[in-house]
Formats: sequence, structure tokens, C-alpha cells
Amino acid sequence: MRSTLLVLFLAVFAWSMIRPHDWITWGLEVFPAVIGLVLLFATHKRFPLTPLLIVLLFLHAVILVVGGHYTYALVPLGFWMQDAFGFTRNHYDRIGHFAQGFVPAILAREILLRKNVVRRTAWLFTIVLAFCLGFSALYELLEWLVGAYAGDEGIAFLGTQGDVWDTQKDMALALIGATTAQLVLKRLHDRQLAKV
Repeated sequence: MRSTLLVLFLAVFAWSMIRPHDWITWGLEVFPAVIGLVLLFATHKRFPLTPLLIVLLFLHAVILVVGGHYTYALVPLGFWMQDAFGFTRNHYDRIGHFAQGFVPAILAREILLRKNVVRRTAWLFTIVLAFCLGFSALYELLEWLVGAYAGDEGIAFLGTQGDVWDTQKDMALALIGATTAQLVLKRLHDRQLAKV
């Protein structure tokens, strides 16, 4: 499975490099996926991840790479959603920010449990939420810095599409994603953790 996902990711990554909307946005959006892939290769023998987490990381990486190719505001899936549901904007970035909570929640949960940092209590749920909100806030600060210092070239990465509450909505979606992941995937994740 891991080899298949790697080949699929590399195919999507190669496709994303064919005439992206702009190279600056592509680099900024794809960078976290590349860093994640490097970390996976560096740690896979001494800290193998559950199959669930590997699939989630793959899906998140694809979301990032597709967003990098088009820019989040111009992804065709977002335009389809806009037409189908009567949205006033392209909401592909909302998928990305939901995933930004959903996937790191399982990652944080896996690390915290396997390293015996915290037990399966309400504290685990709370610490994972805090981690995901902190990560989301850090990403929003990065978007702000790029937007402030890159000028017009950073606007595509910022991706607010004229929504003054974009940052708050992005962080709320990360919170919803982190909560959903912990509630929906807890049992499956626990079963897979028992096998690792």
C-alpha cells in the first residue's frame, strides 16, 4: 500500500509541475507535502505509522499539491462546489483547512499515545485540539507574512478571496476537522495502534 500511495503521490506531484498557475504559490503550497514526505522517509523504520495515518497523510498531500497547481481559489473542484451548492466563492481552501485539522489530529494522537506522553483520557482529546489549533494559527501567520511581504505575488497564497473573516473561518474548520477526526476515527485508530 505504501508503495502504491508513493507512486500515486509522485504522479500527482509531477502533474502539478506542468504549467502551474504561478511558481511562487506552487512552491509555498507544495513545500509542506515535500517536507512531510522527507520526514516519512527519515522515520519510517524506527517509527512506522498506522495505515490509517499514512492514507490520511497521502490525501492531505494531494490536497496541497492540487491547490499548489491551480492556487486554492482556482481549483476546478471548488468551482463545481460553488455551482452545485450556490456558494459565493471557491471553497477548495475550506477543504484544505478542514484537512489541516483532521489529519494532524490523527498524527498528534498517534505520536502522543505511542510516546506515552498522555493516556486515552479527555486530556488527549484536549491536547490534540490545542496542537491542531496551534498549527492552524501558525499557518495563518505564515499566510499573513507571505501576503504582507510578497505583495501581489503573495495574494494567491493568502487566498482570502475578499472574505475579511477568512482567517477565522480557516481556523474554525481546522478545529472542526480535528474534533471530527478524533470522534469518528478513534476506534479504528486505536485498533491499528494496538498492532503497531
